[in-house]
Amino acid sequence: MTDSLQLRPDQQLFAPALGTVRREGRLAGRRILVVGAGQRQTVDQVPSVGNGRAMSVLFAREGAAVTCADIDPGAAQGTVDWIAREGGRGFVVQADVSDPAQIARMVREAASAMDGLDGLVVNVGIGNQNRFGSENPADWDRVQDLNLRAPMFCAQEAAAVMPPGSAVVFVASTAAISPLSGLPAYESSKAGLMALGRAVAFAGQGTGLRANVLAPGLIDTPMGRDASRARPSRAARPLPFGRQGTGWEVANAALFLISAESSYVNGQMLVVDGGLSIGAVRAAA
Repeated sequence: MTDSLQLRPDQQLFAPALGTVRREGRLAGRRILVVGAGQRQTVDQVPSVGNGRAMSVLFAREGAAVTCADIDPGAAQGTVDWIAREGGRGFVVQADVSDPAQIARMVREAASAMDGLDGLVVNVGIGNQNRFGSENPADWDRVQDLNLRAPMFCAQEAAAVMPPGSAVVFVASTAAISPLSGLPAYESSKAGLMALGRAVAFAGQGTGLRANVLAPGLIDTPMGRDASRARPSRAARPLPFGRQGTGWEVANAALFLISAESSYVNGQMLVVDGGLSIGAVRAAA
């Protein structure tokens, strides 16, 4: 991949997109909880990096203490191990955020481990394959509970302990602005995150709390690869710059929103899709 940094600028493949180590101290002294910081096991010999893991590692490289929360403690530990190998500070918390009681415990444990909390990233989500006309209440509620209710209560619990100047980032999807997946439960839940981001930003004004939303497009993550194996047309379609995005590109966008560099950006959604949502696509070279 090193050669591609020199040879493929037409694909917008530069060092940050490939996770090349940089340390600029952009989050020095910060204490950030990343919910959904692990990633699933994969059959790939050379696995890609997931969004939650990339964000956690990047935040730690930039000087933050990072609590990595996940329903799978082993997956969270894998992220913390990566952080530790690079000399950073990481902590593991296991939590199933579909249970509000576990959310409260997760926030308490994160704040205790890091001696405070001033940043929160909520990177959770599930979908189902139910099209309009075949949805049922149980499947619908399961998606909404994890994708929308959980982020709400994560933010509410965190806001109660975060000092002025803190920041929240919700990870949505371009499904929030497009019906093309044909999956109304997922699309509706991710669109709801935009409203939630605005609500938290509005409510946080008095205490100097910001909230924003990331909307990634097609990203080369272990979950994305599994989706492409199940639906090959997903990977075969023309894409921006002829490729999918990387978890590091999502992480760099999250880094901007969680850092003080975005201090006057509030209640907004940042789309990270290379231009897919505006039709800027081409066939892979």
